[in-house]
Amino acid sequence: MDINKSGATFSSIVGIGVKLKKRSEEQKQEYLFLNRGVNAVCPIDLKEVVCKIDFNTPRIQVYPPNKGMPELRKAISEEYFGGLSDPDQISIVPGGMPAIDLTIQTLKLDKLYFADYFWGSYAKVAKIRGIETAHYSSPADLIRKIKAEPPERKVAVLICDPNNPVGDKMDDDNLVQWIRALNSLGAAVLFDSPYRRIYCGKEDPLFRQISALENVIILESFSKSMGLSGQRIGFIHSMNAEFNEELNIRILYSVNGVNAFAQELIYLLLTTEEGRKAVQNFRKKTAEEIGKNIAWLKEQGLLAKQLYTKNKPVGIFAVVNKSEEELLNYRIGSVSMNYFTSLKTSETASMSRICVSVPHETFVRFFAPVLSRVLEAQA
Repeated sequence: MDINKSGATFSSIVGIGVKLKKRSEEQKQEYLFLNRGVNAVCPIDLKEVVCKIDFNTPRIQVYPPNKGMPELRKAISEEYFGGLSDPDQISIVPGGMPAIDLTIQTLKLDKLYFADYFWGSYAKVAKIRGIETAHYSSPADLIRKIKAEPPERKVAVLICDPNNPVGDKMDDDNLVQWIRALNSLGAAVLFDSPYRRIYCGKEDPLFRQISALENVIILESFSKSMGLSGQRIGFIHSMNAEFNEELNIRILYSVNGVNAFAQELIYLLLTTEEGRKAVQNFRKKTAEEIGKNIAWLKEQGLLAKQLYTKNKPVGIFAVVNKSEEELLNYRIGSVSMNYFTSLKTSETASMSRICVSVPHETFVRFFAPVLSRVLEAQA
C-alpha cells in the first residue's frame, strides 16, 4: 500500500530517552534523565482529590462534550482570565502538542515564525501541515520581518515564554507590548506558555491582558503547571468566533472530546479547597528546587551565559556549556542544542539543554563530578 509521507522525522528527544533507559538497565546504574521536559521535583498529591470523583456516573462514563465540560471551561475562565472570558471562547484539547497542531491546521497560513532557539516539535508539526517556517532573533527582528511580508501572505508566530529550550523569560510589560504590536500588524499570535503557571496563580494578569486581542490564540496545558503530563489535557482560547467554530469541528473529527476523567480531575483541582492546596504545594516545592538548581549552575559557571544576556533564566529548562556526550559520561541525560535551532554551529554542539526540575540534592550529586573535572582542567 502507498503511504502519505509527512516528511517529518521522529522526535530525537524520545530516541535519547530510549537510549538512556537501555544504558541504565544494562549497566545497572542510576541515570539522571534531564533530557525530558517533565517536572520531577515531586509528584502532585492527588489522594484528597481523586476520592471526590464518582466513576459510576454518566459524567465520567459517557462521551464528554466536544468543546469540553461547561463547568471546566467556566472554571478556566475564572482561574486564568479573571472570569472576563466567555467559556465558549475556550476549547478543551488533549494536551499542548495537539493544541499547536489543531490551531495551525485551523488557520489559513503561509508561514509560521518562531524563535532561533525553539522546541523542535514546532517545526515538525508545521512540516506535517505543509506550512513554511522561519525564525527571528529578537522581538524587533520579528516585527521587521512581518512588516516586510507581502500583504497577501498569511503569517503567524509561535511565542513560547518562558522559552523552551533556553528557559529564559521576557519582562511581562515588554511581552505584552510586543504581542499587541504583532496583533496590530495582523499576524496571528500563538502564545504557548505551559511553564508560566508553575511560578504564579490566579492573580497573574497576563492572560487577561492579551486574551481580548483579535489575533491572539492562547495555548495552554496542565502538564507542567500541575505535573499532569500523563493526563494529556489543555485548552485553546480565542475570541475569534469563526476560528472557534472551525476548531470545534476539527476537535470532533480528530479526538471526539477529551478524556472525561482528566477533565473532572482538572475541574476539582481548580475549584475545590483540596485541589487548590495540592496545586499550590506542588508549584511551591517545584519552583523552589528549580530556583536552587539554576542558582547553583550560575554560581559554578555551568550556564551557557551567552544565551542569557537579555533575559534571565527561570526554568524548567536551562542550557549548560557542556555537550550532550560530555554529560552522558557522568550519567546525565541531556539534549544537544543542535536539536533546537537551525543555526547549527560548533558553539551549539558544545551546549545542551537540561531540565532543571529535579530535587536539588540529586542535581548537585550528579553535577559535582562534572564540576570537579572542569576545575581540574582549569588548574
